[in-house]
Amino acid sequence: MPSLSLPNISNLASRFLTPYRLGVALSGGGSRGFAHIGALMALEHAGLRPDIIAGVSAGSVVATMYASGIRPMNILDAFKGATFMSLTKIAAGQGGLFKLDKFMGFIRNNVSQQNIEELPLHTVICATDFDHGRPVAFETGRIDRRVAASCCIPIVFRPVKIDGTRYVDGGVLHNLPAWAIRQRCHYLIGINCSPLVEASDNESFAATAMRSYKLVATANVRGDIDMCDLCIETREIAGRRVFDLDNIEDTVKAGYDAAIAALRKAGFPPLGPGDTPPRI
Repeated sequence: MPSLSLPNISNLASRFLTPYRLGVALSGGGSRGFAHIGALMALEHAGLRPDIIAGVSAGSVVATMYASGIRPMNILDAFKGATFMSLTKIAAGQGGLFKLDKFMGFIRNNVSQQNIEELPLHTVICATDFDHGRPVAFETGRIDRRVAASCCIPIVFRPVKIDGTRYVDGGVLHNLPAWAIRQRCHYLIGINCSPLVEASDNESFAATAMRSYKLVATANVRGDIDMCDLCIETREIAGRRVFDLDNIEDTVKAGYDAAIAALRKAGFPPLGPGDTPPRI
């Protein structure tokens, strides 16, 4: 049997002495983020409930609502009937095409807590400090504004100001927020709902801009995937449009199926026949 070097023993000890048993990191991905709902359902059906959760962009929305105590399928219910324009407002000429004031109102209406530190489950909302070019992990402060900052895709949305600093989508630097909680949990599961797929033939301005952003997010996620003990990727819905709010039930199911497959492959106990989610 190979002997453990002192650094390895130190790393092993630090993993067992972490304050949280299970951490879950949810990636960005726009409407593909509804896959996180299904993945969280699968984790629960396998007896896995996170002790700490981190989210970027769409992942921050699901993470926050889940942490507030909303059941996964009720998160889906909250978005039924929502459209892009019902959550945004035109803001041309102000650093972005749209602003997220109405989206912040949606968060306030659906999350009973006002501040991150009030959430029953320890939650980390990740964004990008646009002014200083660095990733940030919010663990205190107003939920609505910090989730909006985490979701603020550059150019599409106007940067969100917090205490005089402008913030944009956390996916610009880290589209999977494993970095924010790796050192605080013994076992870390990452859920990446935005793996790269082949480009389409669409040569429109919007398609080109979103493809370029997707390439950036895909490149910066690799290091965070390596930090995870298990990474679940929802390749089935990877090609769906970022702002497509149609057929979100199918996206939820894809997240559930991908998570179940990954858990089984990783050696977790198989689920019983009664564990199929009733409403997908």
